[in-house]
Amino acid sequence: MGDPREPPEGTPEGGSGNEDEFRSVVFDESFVRAARIQELSARERLAGSFGKATRQRVRLGPLGSVPRQALALLLLILLAFGAAVYFGVSSPKGIAARPEGSQLTVSLVALSPASAVRPVADPANPFAALPAGYGDGTIGLNTPTGAATEHFSRVEVTKALDSVQRYLVASSLAPAALVQGATADVRAFVTPGEQAEFDASVSQPVDDRHHAVTGWVVRFDPARVALASDSVKVAGAMRIDEADAGTLQITTDHTFVYALKPAGAPTGAPVTLETVRRQLTFQFDRVDLASAQLRLVDSVLEAGPAPCGTSMAGFLQPVLATAQGTAVAPPTAVDPGNHARPSWQVCGVLAGS
Repeated sequence: MGDPREPPEGTPEGGSGNEDEFRSVVFDESFVRAARIQELSARERLAGSFGKATRQRVRLGPLGSVPRQALALLLLILLAFGAAVYFGVSSPKGIAARPEGSQLTVSLVALSPASAVRPVADPANPFAALPAGYGDGTIGLNTPTGAATEHFSRVEVTKALDSVQRYLVASSLAPAALVQGATADVRAFVTPGEQAEFDASVSQPVDDRHHAVTGWVVRFDPARVALASDSVKVAGAMRIDEADAGTLQITTDHTFVYALKPAGAPTGAPVTLETVRRQLTFQFDRVDLASAQLRLVDSVLEAGPAPCGTSMAGFLQPVLATAQGTAVAPPTAVDPGNHARPSWQVCGVLAGS
């Protein structure tokens, strides 16, 4: 009787009949599990899977039947979502969402003269009667030296002060802005979030506390007014603080004195001194500092001599002196029960000459 381990036809030619020589081709358990084709079980065949002797085997990974590509995509989505949440909610260095839309609030106050407006005694030296403390142009701004605050470095504060000083020069001292109607140099300092408000103020100025162009820039109607001197006398100061951990705030309070004459008047014509006080509040976040731009959030302007009841939203309206002086009606009484008149329109009496 033959060896049961031998095949029925006998040992193949050239073989020993020993099962050891087939060990190299025997499939271990891991290989079988990895197979993509598997024979149906008896129960599956009885359940109606006729016509199919095999089924596709799903390869199981560490997380079940999820393919590796889908797993990688899911991981990328989770990472992107986490990054969006982090940068959207946890803004670095405490920077809040940047404000957009109308931000500037403007208050305009006309200062009516208490008596007739008279020209200066010497048109060649129009500022001779000014008290001490006024400087020429930029010198009179008294820009302080930058010093670190709690959340802003000395370099950042210095950048903010430099932007404020250059803005004041462009909007309060430059002849192009004062009597030529230029606004491009001033607009260049305004952040994108305020540019629409600025543009509306220039194109359609109105005294609604938000869209008066004179809240942004000192300017006189070139059809009526000319500069008798390119010099502007200035006195005032700046204050540095923080609105919050991510917002640096600088408040300026300056008085500007301009020597004016009628447009087209020859040299030696009567010269009027116009006094304008500007109290401005600027704010900066770190994006503003990097772009050398600023947000002007509050502007209070007093100007005189000026007639009460005349809008100063588009141009300041100085009362120009004649050789004999110019009489101006005194301020009228205000009826607080008259709601047709906006409550923010204010008129005062100019002290002194």
